[in-house]
Amino acid sequence: MTTLLILLTLGYFVYRGMQRRRKPTVSSPTPVARSQLQGDAGEALVQDELRRVLTWLCGANFYLYPTALLLNHAPGTSYPTAEVDHLAITPFGIFVIETKNWTGVIEPGCDADLIIRIGADGRREERRSPLRQNRSKVTFLRTMLPGIWAVEGVGVFANDACALSAALPSSLIRRSDLGQWLRERKSRHDASGRKGININAARQSIEAVRAVDPTGIALARHRALVRANPSF
Repeated sequence: MTTLLILLTLGYFVYRGMQRRRKPTVSSPTPVARSQLQGDAGEALVQDELRRVLTWLCGANFYLYPTALLLNHAPGTSYPTAEVDHLAITPFGIFVIETKNWTGVIEPGCDADLIIRIGADGRREERRSPLRQNRSKVTFLRTMLPGIWAVEGVGVFANDACALSAALPSSLIRRSDLGQWLRERKSRHDASGRKGININAARQSIEAVRAVDPTGIALARHRALVRANPSF
């Protein structure tokens, strides 16, 4: 009887060991870069502010894409898509918003395509202007939408610990400036007497050139391509 109990006990532990070896290994997810996490946090802040301001200005008569989107702006080329952080369709304009969650002081660079970020340690970094990053996207939308519709790009700095030089272009603004900036665009449109943009028609036109990406894989590939080619 004792021998049988010993054999049963040994068999049990052998079985448990085999079960552990068969248990599938769950691979850890690919880590997200810290810069991407910071960028996502800044975009969330700007998205909330855009929705608040546009509701104030337009009521329910606007469309704000809920997430970043890809435009098929150059099919068949090495860089067929362009990422838009925020795209707002309003009766008084279509706005392409590039968000930066930077801290420090932002000053003009040596030309219109560059800006200087001065960190808390005093170090100066030359970076591409958000307006430069937006330029091809704005141009693309202007070419495929009715010419009477205003399409404009704006660079928004989301972080409260970011100070902007007065010498920067007026379309480089802080998140807290969005309300006034968009209000001025609405006032300009109203004064012109032009007919308001049809929100549904504009959205349908943009959807026709939007990359279908329900899983987010295309956006991840696009971002990887940009990281590998920073000058893009």
